Amino acid sequence: MPALVLAEHDNQHLKAATLHTVTAAAKAAGEVHVLVAGHNCAAVAQQAAKIQGVTKVLVADAPHLADGLAENVAEQVLAVAKGYSHVFAPATSFGKNVLPRVAAKLDSAQVSDIIGVESADTFTRPIYAGNAIATVQSSDPIKVVTARPTNFDAAPAEGGNAAVENVAPVPDTGLSKFVGREVAKSDRPELQGAKVVVAGGRGLGSAENFKLLEGLADKLNAALGASRAAVDAGYAPNDWQVGQTGKVVAPQLYIAVGISGAIQHLAGMKDSKVIVAINKDPEAPIFSVADYGIVGDLFEVVPQLVKELG
Repeated sequence: MPALVLAEHDNQHLKAATLHTVTAAAKAAGEVHVLVAGHNCAAVAQQAAKIQGVTKVLVADAPHLADGLAENVAEQVLAVAKGYSHVFAPATSFGKNVLPRVAAKLDSAQVSDIIGVESADTFTRPIYAGNAIATVQSSDPIKVVTARPTNFDAAPAEGGNAAVENVAPVPDTGLSKFVGREVAKSDRPELQGAKVVVAGGRGLGSAENFKLLEGLADKLNAALGASRAAVDAGYAPNDWQVGQTGKVVAPQLYIAVGISGAIQHLAGMKDSKVIVAINKDPEAPIFSVADYGIVGDLFEVVPQLVKELG
């Protein structure tokens, strides 16, 4: 039986996390179908149809599916789930909101935040803030799985030619309504998809000092991130938070400035390809995962880095 992937999108563009999830689903089931639930989302369906490895795209189009309300999207997944061995979604805010509802109604034990697929029924996932890896085997007839996008290669977005099939949208559950959305606008790359991330911690001392990182980020075309301590202190906005309770990133280059390296933060960035740490404390835990470490005053080191980068 094929696996079903719930697409994450904004009704115009398919989110990159879906491409990574398709790869995970293909390892579990071979054949992959994608469900696009939204409104006026034909463009997304066409993008999904071009993904290599996808053989069918199901489209449920209705006004009450436009904003991704979990109650309605979960019912739409349930309406088509019976014909699949697996239901996958990205381990993002969207997937984590929808799939537990699906799992509960299917009476399945959800396998969350997987980082590897051993076989059709066996997966690996991090536990204890990433300090151990659990191997989990599911005996449920329909396995409900969220996949961590950073641990799977993106399926090629071009080259596929899947059939697109319309399915009947479920009725509006009426359990919730969309009120509004505040979207942070930035010229910088999106944090979870950025190739370079410059992150700051409590060592910066203030929100004003956090601006010191902007020059470095500009030179590297990097996204800005922060530790939970910096976010809790009000130095940076919540959507910059990297870590166990924030976003999980795996860029090509991660520069940690003034971050001590609590295990909760390391859980969100230790899979980065190259890690550079700048901290005045030579015993800071961040140096245990860093490829390159600079022991020094960040207020001297960062301006020097910016100068060297021209």
